This record gives sequence, C-alpha cells and structure tokens, in this order.
Amino acid sequence: MDFFAQQDLARRNTRLLTLLFLCAVAALIVLTNALVAGFLWWGDHYNLYAGSRGSFRDFLRYFSWERFGTIGLGISATVGLVAMVKWLQLAAGGKVVAEAMGGTRILPQTSDSAERRCLNIVDEIALAAGMPVPPVFVMNAERGINAFAAGLSPADAVIGVTRGAITHLRRNELQGVIAHEFSHILNGDMRLNIRLAALLKGITFIGDVGYILMRASSHHRTGNDRDRSNGGPALPLLGLGLWILGWLGGLASGFIKAAISRQKEYLADACAVQYTRDNSGIADALKVIGGYVPGSLVHTARADELSHIFFGQIRHRLWQLFATHPPLPSRIRRLEPGWNGAYITRKVEHYEHAQPHPAAAEVGVGRAALVAAALAAVEAGNGPLEAPDAADAHFAGDGAEAEFPAHHGLPQAFLRYSHEPLGASALMLALLISDDASVQATQYALLRESGVRGLEDLTHTLAPGVAALSAGQRLPLLELCLPALKSQSVGQYRQFKRLLLGLIRADRRTELLEWCLYQLLRHYIDPEFFQVKPATARYRSLRKVREHLRVVLSMLAHNSSGDTLLCFRTAAEALDDSALTLLPQADCSLAAFSRAVRELADCYPLLKPRILKAMRKAANADGRVSALEQELLAAIAAAMDCPLPDALGNQANTDR
Repeated sequence: MDFFAQQDLARRNTRLLTLLFLCAVAALIVLTNALVAGFLWWGDHYNLYAGSRGSFRDFLRYFSWERFGTIGLGISATVGLVAMVKWLQLAAGGKVVAEAMGGTRILPQTSDSAERRCLNIVDEIALAAGMPVPPVFVMNAERGINAFAAGLSPADAVIGVTRGAITHLRRNELQGVIAHEFSHILNGDMRLNIRLAALLKGITFIGDVGYILMRASSHHRTGNDRDRSNGGPALPLLGLGLWILGWLGGLASGFIKAAISRQKEYLADACAVQYTRDNSGIADALKVIGGYVPGSLVHTARADELSHIFFGQIRHRLWQLFATHPPLPSRIRRLEPGWNGAYITRKVEHYEHAQPHPAAAEVGVGRAALVAAALAAVEAGNGPLEAPDAADAHFAGDGAEAEFPAHHGLPQAFLRYSHEPLGASALMLALLISDDASVQATQYALLRESGVRGLEDLTHTLAPGVAALSAGQRLPLLELCLPALKSQSVGQYRQFKRLLLGLIRADRRTELLEWCLYQLLRHYIDPEFFQVKPATARYRSLRKVREHLRVVLSMLAHNSSGDTLLCFRTAAEALDDSALTLLPQADCSLAAFSRAVRELADCYPLLKPRILKAMRKAANADGRVSALEQELLAAIAAAMDCPLPDALGNQANTDR
C-alpha cells in the first residue's frame, strides 16, 4: 500500500470534510432562523390559555434578512468557537485522547501477561512499520473487543486497546488489530479524525444548549406560572427546538463520519495484512467480534464523539447509512473471499481491572534492583540476562512467548533496561559517552551532579556494551527506549534533555551522529510533554525548497561512504533537477542543515517520499548504506514526519 498516496488522499478528504461541514452549518442557520421565526410567531399570535389570536399566514412576516444575518453570524461564531476549543483539547496529543476515554498507560514493568504480550506485539509491528514504538493505553472498564490510534502525527501517536481485546484475542488476532491501527498512524488518518471530531462537536453543540434550556426551564415551572406572561411555554419550546436542531446536527455528523471514515477501514484492513503477512489474523479478529456477546461495543461516554477512530463499531446502529464502519461480513469477505459466514465464539471472561500504575515504592525498588543487577553482572563477569519463561499462554496453541522479543540481535539485558525509564535514559546517555578520557570524565561528572540516584553507575556499566554495538543496532535500540522515556514526568524529561545536551557539548563540538540522536529523541518525545506545532503543508513544488534541498543533499553527499560527487548527482537526477550544484563542505554547517530539514518538513505529502527516495538512492550510489547514512536518513525522515520508503530496508546493505 502506498502510504504517501493515502496521506495525500487524507489531505484531500479534509477538503471534502470542510465542504460537508459548511453545508451542515448552512443548514443549521436556515433551520435556526425558521425556529426563531416560529418562536416569535407563537409568542405574538397564540395564547395558551385564551386560544389563537393570529393567522398562520403572519408567520412569513417574521423572516427578515437582518435577523437572518445576525443569527447566521451567531451560529457560525458559536460553532467555530466550540470547534476551536475542541480542537485545542484533542490536539494536545494522543495521550490526552486516550486518558479522556478512560485509558491507562501500560507500563513496561507490568506483571499482567496479557498487557506484556500486547506491548511485545506493538514493538514488533512498530519494527515492521519502520516507526518508533508508540505508548499503549488499555481501557480496563471495556469488555468489548476494540482498539484505536490517536494523535496528530507519528511523534505523538498512541495505541489504545480495550481489556476485552487483550484478554480474548489470540496473538495473531491481536497482531492484526494493532497493525490496522498502525496504518491509521502512517496514512494520515489520525489528524483527519481529530479535525473531524472537533468540527462535528461544533455542529452538535446547539443540541446540548437546547437540552440545557429544557432542563433549566423544568425547574422554574410551578403552579404559579399561570400568573406569568403569556410566553410561559416559550423557553422550554425554544429548548426543544434547539434540541431538535442538535439531533438533526447529530444525524448530519453521523453521515459525515460515515462518508469520510468507512472506506478508510477497508484500506487499514488491507494494510494490516501487508504488515503481518497474514490475512487470517485480522479476519479472525473480526470473526471473533461477530461471535462475541459484547462485540466491539464501547460504553465510555466520551467514545461517541470519537467513534470513527475505533477499530470496530462502538454502538449498534439501526441504519447502516450512519455507521462509521463497514458491516463485519463485508470486511471479512474482502480479507477472505471464501468465508463461509461462520463467526468464532469466545466465552466472556470476567476479569479484575488491572491497576493502572504500580505503586511508587515498587517503581523505586525496581530501579534500585536494576542498577544492582547490572553492577553484579559486571563484577561477576556474567553474560546478558536471560529472558524469563513464557509470558503468555492464555490460549492453547499460542505457544510460549519471551518477555522481550529479539530486536536486531540486541542483548537481552539491553531489552530489559529499554523498558524502564532509568534504564532507557542510561542507554541513550551511554550512546554519547566519548572515547576520550578527559571528555569522559566531564560527562560522568555531569551525570553525578544531576542527582539522579544510580544514573551514573548504570550509564558507566552499560557504556562498554553500548560502544560494542554494531552500527545497525543503534537505531533499533533508540526506538525501543522511546516508550519508557515517554513515561517520565515533565521534570524528569527536562533534566534528561539537559543531560543529553551537556554530554553532547562536553567536547565543545557537535558531531552529526549526536545531532541525529538528539533530533530523533526530541522529535518523538517532546510532543508527549509539550504542545508542539505540527508541520504545515506549504510547499507544492520542489522549486520552492530548492536551496534547502541543496543544503541537505550536500550534507548527505559529504558524509557518504562513496564518491561525494556521484552521491549528489544521483540525488539530483532522482529529483529531475540537473542544475543542482554541490555546496562546499565548509558551507554545510549543522545549523544550516537543521534549518533546511525543518523547511522540507513543510512540503506536501507526496513530495516528501520523492525527497527521501532521492536521498536513499544517493546513499546507495556505491551499493551500500553506511551506518552514518542510515541514521542520518532516519533523523531526516523523523523531522519531516514521513516514514522512510520500504525499499530502504530492502536495498540498503548496512556497513557495520
């Protein structure tokens, strides 16, 4: 599946969404004017206790262009303001969305076998998708089988799963569901989904106001209301009218959700097969939903406004016209054309809600034990820690599963440390430890002065092993550490960033590999703690970013493992721009390079893969991609909010 084409389709669907939204707002303005005219006519020409005093023909006199403009402006301003407030709430990141729906984060140190299995699957799919591992949230109160992806970009994306999904699905079935959600991250659906939720909240807000008016008026209706003005029934009738408008707006929003979302579910199902290389996993998951009593229902109140981001339908719909997802049989038959129509039945299990987070004392003991175990292993000359026995044998036939699956041959000890905040911090800092003794002394002094208990000792213990890693293992290690680093507090993350910069500047110069490491960490972790403005599509053609391309391609060429000029010319030819000229190495500063990459991030979705493919061809001009080139390309792709083309992993022979 061409994810870049899907990202462009998502951008074009945004235009369709805007058009449908404007039509819905226009209809609301017309209906509200009719309601207000009827309200005024009722107040002037009808007395509830004395009978009619006017003619219905007078009703048309209560329409006026002046009132129409005033009401139109008021409706537009209200809808726009509500949509903007909702957007600001949802744009804070996938973590905010997941927590709003009752999700709690699955921590790496969880002792729940189902949660640990889920984390392992997310790790594996992230590796297959070529993107960092997102945090995982579980909705413990939900027995239905469902999942979602939320966020504005891969940098702040999260995966959410219900307790029913991780408890009742077999491993291959859960793989299919999670792979489906990863496709929504990569093809640009998440941002569209958040925008859709914000705009539709603006439409349905009028109904909320009507409901409040109806409720408020009921508290003021007493036996003495007969002495009030003849317009006594007006307030509840106005509330009823607004509630009806909101109901109609809800129908419109349901139709818009269905129009935008349904086809994307088919695409995401196909993408899940592409990731897992198996169509039975996701097909069986859909069959389980069909034969499972709670199905894919989600009961949390906040789920309704975000129903379109889930894997399955969260409510029963009388009319498929307003369903946000295609019918289950239709989805299954696209995956298995020969399906016999039989669903898979699973017994509903009653489970205890898992604790959302371990106690603070337990985390502290875990950190102390981690440092002690590492020191003891070095002193005793022990090898890497072995993985424990099977972490999940919930279903017969699933087989044993190691607690930490293998990733690029990384030592099991490193896999353990990467799943815990202190260990992940130490691993990333160990990547920056210099070979020079004097610089090394300065770096360890910074760690000592940080006041983080055990950090200096653990970094010192891990540094030799990290230095011995092959070049192709640094990026996978970084990606595995991201979820644990995201579980830090804001204060801990600020301190971690200060330590990173301190270690980088300890030798009073910044190397390109250090820039890559810092950019990758900053890009993927900052959105977890701070409001980060995503890239804006501003450049429609490569001509507008020509000078920025020249800087970036020149930097890549000068750091190529092959011929510099050949590398640059290969990229220029791939971009059909033979007039591009190579900059002297003296003009390729890190500051200029960093600015150029930020500008390239503002290219339109279909331009970004062209640029990355040209860079890939340039790096592979001599038949291999060196470690520096590979990490440089990964850093550029991350900063551009664009996954590396799949061919990179297939064609590149990493120089170890």
